[in-house]
Amino acid sequence: MAEVIDIAELVGKVSISSQISTNPTLRRTNRIRTIYSSLAIEQNTLDIEQVTAVLSGKRVLAPPKDIAEVQNAYEIYENMDKLNPYSIDDLLKAHSIMVKGLVNEAGEFRSRPVGIVDGDGNVLHFGTLPQYVPQLVKELLEWTETSDIHVLIKSCVFHYELELIHPFSDGNGRVGRLWHTLLLSKWNPLFAWLPIESIIHNNQAKYYDAINTSNSNGNSTVFIEFMLSVIKQALQEAVMTNNVKTEKRSKADARWNVISDFLETHDYIMNSDVQKLLGVSSATATRILTGFMKAGKLKRIRVKSHWGYVKH
Repeated sequence: MAEVIDIAELVGKVSISSQISTNPTLRRTNRIRTIYSSLAIEQNTLDIEQVTAVLSGKRVLAPPKDIAEVQNAYEIYENMDKLNPYSIDDLLKAHSIMVKGLVNEAGEFRSRPVGIVDGDGNVLHFGTLPQYVPQLVKELLEWTETSDIHVLIKSCVFHYELELIHPFSDGNGRVGRLWHTLLLSKWNPLFAWLPIESIIHNNQAKYYDAINTSNSNGNSTVFIEFMLSVIKQALQEAVMTNNVKTEKRSKADARWNVISDFLETHDYIMNSDVQKLLGVSSATATRILTGFMKAGKLKRIRVKSHWGYVKH
């Protein structure tokens, strides 16, 4: 598929230039977006500010169930790197944490038949009969591990097939999206921090349409195409965000070069000097100088009744 080639190229661009895998602030922001989005798809009522507050240990007035879902999801996503994507035990462990304290069969395959319904209560399809679930999940994991198909495609297939089997009494969607991300992260670690779930949430109707159409067609092609488009969009956003940050860094570097050159021939630089050199207002000059102080490049000294700045 052309999408696979495009995605591979985007992965290269993001891997080379982005701080997505190393910047703690960016990682946390993306992790919060991921958790909020995956839970919002399942009708969790917390908004992203509330999710952030819960994960910061603050008190939030919301249904205890919704708060527990956030805490559980955070716990398993934070420990995702310890999971073996081909282990049935780890799949059950992930489910156990994801729905801890929320369902009776946490960490277990469901014991009863289930019908999957849409928002209007219409039955879309029936999950696999419970007596066949363990073997089908085992075979799915084995196929995922041994298949020569590119991981971009087989991770989509796994996601779709897990939803089709519907192995758990609750939490199938959350676990399916987690495992999709896990499989991709074993191919390239940046996927552990890429908020793919956020793009799914923004296209939630299309997500369910892709599942339903694939069910009707008897194959996962439509769902694969949808998920590849989602992955591509997430990577494109990462590239665009990085480009903006690069432009800002370039502007900051250019400003520092001007100030640094000035200080080569002067004992100090003042706000008025920065205004003239960079063509900015007094307030902007203050922000620039303060920024370089925070970065450890400048320190402030007293020059009569004014402030001057010298290299740190």
